[in-house]
Amino acid sequence: MGVLCGAAKRITEVLRFKSNMDSGMFLGVQLAAAKALSLGKDWHDEVNNIYRKRREKVFELLDLLACKYSTNQVGMFVWAKIPDRYKDCYEIADEVLYQSNVFITPGGIFGSAGNRYIRISLCGSLERFEEAIRRIGGG
Repeated sequence: MGVLCGAAKRITEVLRFKSNMDSGMFLGVQLAAAKALSLGKDWHDEVNNIYRKRREKVFELLDLLACKYSTNQVGMFVWAKIPDRYKDCYEIADEVLYQSNVFITPGGIFGSAGNRYIRISLCGSLERFEEAIRRIGGG
């Protein structure tokens, strides 16, 4: 879901382009978004707190991998720059997968600008992140 604001002419151009790209958002997603917009501040604060805790766990995991990242990132993913000792993002992703049984998304799958980065989704549970940290840390 998203919101588009701007001059009417620009919005018309975007909508004309978008109409050629897809047939619309799935109704269930539209209804869920409308419901979320009607909920109070407490609900939003609770969801933000859940994602803050997950983000903190991801930062712990990235510290174990000696990656560099900004703590000011927002959204559903955390991006991190890989250490120089790796030739690219695929090397670190493979190492983590084969040594720790943890999958980390190599940024290169999103284009060549991502070759020095990895991306971790915040959609997992705290327990899953703790397990990944334990595996990567050798514990």
